[in-house]
Amino acid sequence: MKSILLKTLLISLLFCNQQIFAEEHSQLKAFPEAQKGMTRFVIVLPHKTRDEEIYFNVEIIPGKNILTDGVNKVRLDARIKKYPLKGWGYSYYDIVGSGRTMSTLMAVPDGNKSVNTWVMGQSMTIRYNSRLPIVIYAPEGYEVAYKIWSTSETAIKAKKG
Repeated sequence: MKSILLKTLLISLLFCNQQIFAEEHSQLKAFPEAQKGMTRFVIVLPHKTRDEEIYFNVEIIPGKNILTDGVNKVRLDARIKKYPLKGWGYSYYDIVGSGRTMSTLMAVPDGNKSVNTWVMGQSMTIRYNSRLPIVIYAPEGYEVAYKIWSTSETAIKAKKG
């Protein structure tokens, strides 16, 4: 019975989103809570050594889930702006922009139903740093996604000419 309970606990911890543990990050105390009308998102990256981190980048993607026609390509007027956290030497990020959507204008077939779609704004790529959390403040209703990009240690030399 104890082993089943322990296994269940371990499996649930493995599948939990690391955002649950973001509040426990020691450096998070330096960042203020979100102001009224804003939401604070925290990304805690898996630990890597400094030698490993040079081969990784993090792409931060602002967006919203909105109803679209499912035919046209929709884009969100949102971008990420970097600010210094005064007195700490850290940075934080704000999502800025009007929040309006831009779309292609293809004809939608009759009877086409609206679909809930993840609509992205302009992303930003930053260097990987597992020692600090990535803190993003966004207007309510926004979501933040991220991708971890990696490269190999070997660079390919370009040919002259």
